[in-house]
Amino acid sequence: MGICWGAPDYPTPSFTGYLRPGQAPLVFSSTSSSEDGESRSLGGISVESVTSGEIVPTPDVRVFTLPELRKATRNFRPDSFLGEGGFGRVFKGYLNEEGPIAVKKYHMESVQGFKEFKSEVTFLGTLSHPNIVRLLGYCSEEGNLLLVYAYMQKGTLKYHLFRRGGMEPLSWIVRLKIATGAAKGLAYLHQLEIICRDFKPSNILLDGVKVFNAKISDFGLARRGPADEKSHVSTQVLGTYGYAAPEYIAAGHLYVKSDVYSFGVVLLEILTGRRAYDDNLPSGQHFVVEWVRPHVSRSKLARVVDPRLEGRYPFKAALEMAELAFHCLQMEPKSRPSMDDVLRKLEKVATY
Repeated sequence: MGICWGAPDYPTPSFTGYLRPGQAPLVFSSTSSSEDGESRSLGGISVESVTSGEIVPTPDVRVFTLPELRKATRNFRPDSFLGEGGFGRVFKGYLNEEGPIAVKKYHMESVQGFKEFKSEVTFLGTLSHPNIVRLLGYCSEEGNLLLVYAYMQKGTLKYHLFRRGGMEPLSWIVRLKIATGAAKGLAYLHQLEIICRDFKPSNILLDGVKVFNAKISDFGLARRGPADEKSHVSTQVLGTYGYAAPEYIAAGHLYVKSDVYSFGVVLLEILTGRRAYDDNLPSGQHFVVEWVRPHVSRSKLARVVDPRLEGRYPFKAALEMAELAFHCLQMEPKSRPSMDDVLRKLEKVATY
């Protein structure tokens, strides 16, 4: 079927998130802040302000013209539409020299803007790793902001985990392969002191060439890690409801290990087939972390493992994955494992 980018994952404007006792409110804002503290609204932003700024040329990242991308996507025709995310709509296209491509086109009502566009180009333009999505290039012409990626045939992890209606569920082996691939990508980013900041299933793309090889995507909110021996970066709280680490929620303190917390949430989603937050579920089951927590034992874990697996998984491996997830979900960043440690544990789990 090709890639499906799923439903939008917009940061929720002025939404107070789930709190533990004593924590400050989490407010996801539709305002973007620059590093010097200057902020600007991104809702309904004008073309002039969107396209202001400068992209520093990056080797191996091509600057496309708008006519090239219009031709590649057949002028962004509806039948080339793949899905929509926080930045805008995504269209499938074709370039003779590259083959199938995915083109992300900024939407004027998006909560993101030029700053996130520049961040995506800056980070992805310098990264090369089997578990990081490949940015082919970008275009900034006539008030349009477009990002061009290698096409990922299997779509997003979100699509495969949560879509129902005849969709064949991911097997245990494939789930573990995806988790391990994503861990490799995050470990690579952390070696470079890059904090992903918005790690979630819709930002994990799956390759069809290597069959469900996971690639981390969407670096619009990514940040460089702390400098000068500081432990964290202080920044505005932006992200997706259900995945943010408590220290980031409470004080805007962003650590490299804030990503590890988000990874723990995604591990539980992979294990259970449940979303990080789902208010359609009965009370007490809205948050996957709190729902699973009391079931991490030999006698109870089977109650929360995705029933679509129909018991076809090594119980020891599932239990160790759950335990690893809650190690990642420790309240204090220093108590969480590094992504290198997480990767080693997942590779061990794969041997069961």
